Amino acid sequence: MSAILLAGPAVEPWTLAELKTFLRVDHDDDDPVIASLLAAARSQIEAMTRRALLAQSWRITRDAWPRDGRIALRIGPLQALSAARVFDADGTAHEVDLARFVIDAASGTIAAPFGSLPQPGRSVAGIALDVELGYGTQASDVPELLRHAVRTLVAHWYDNRGMAAIGGSVAILPGSVAAMIASFRVAAL
Repeated sequence: MSAILLAGPAVEPWTLAELKTFLRVDHDDDDPVIASLLAAARSQIEAMTRRALLAQSWRITRDAWPRDGRIALRIGPLQALSAARVFDADGTAHEVDLARFVIDAASGTIAAPFGSLPQPGRSVAGIALDVELGYGTQASDVPELLRHAVRTLVAHWYDNRGMAAIGGSVAILPGSVAAMIASFRVAAL
């Protein structure tokens, strides 16, 4: 199963002005740097926790339907299934009725009885599921601990941005950030 980002979040967990206040930056010279650090920090926290912080669209591809009829996503939190397609041997996509699926948002699982779904005609990436993930559409929807982890990581990278050039270990996740995200991490099997 692979996952491809279709549309990223429309907002970030913090505004540029909020971060500048937190960083105690009172000039505009570093605005592009701070904005890029914010996007990178959000992305890093999402990768470490396997959770989309803000509303995003992803495409999940599979070779075949699972025998038990349950697809447990490796990323979350799952909000909705927006499209399902199977591909025939020629690569033509055929829509699958979304009413056939049951969405268990709490466990991040998409389920349907195995025999009720059309089988793909190609053996590789024969199924595509478009899902909506994230805690919500606004920064206030994101759990406060994850928002703080993003802000702390931005501060760490901003304060240590010259260290990478002289062989520092800035790439290592600070212990405080690792502790903040620990309870949100989803184990990879």
